[in-house]
Amino acid sequence: MSKREELITKYTADLKEKCGITADVDLLTKVTIACGPSIYNDDASTVASSQQSELDTVKNNFLIKKLGLSSGPDLDKGIDAVMEKYGKSNKHKYRAVVYYLLTVHFKKESIFK
Repeated sequence: MSKREELITKYTADLKEKCGITADVDLLTKVTIACGPSIYNDDASTVASSQQSELDTVKNNFLIKKLGLSSGPDLDKGIDAVMEKYGKSNKHKYRAVVYYLLTVHFKKESIFK
């Protein structure tokens, strides 16, 4: 099993255990690939939801640039909803899982098809 496959298995389990979601593994795989090499770096592979600069990065680099969404309060509300679903107290929020949840939240799965 490749390192990426191992991570996708870990992300699938995280979605099931922490969010109660059965992942669309095909979509999760494509979102994980879109994260690039960041998934292999301990610091970059997670999202620090308590840091506004990190949330701004998620908004600007993923929601606006990757998903093509327009900047506005809906993006912050979506990020808040995803962080709530993933668990505010959960210190290890995987970037690929956050991006997967945001993709589903904003109904942008077609970007990865």
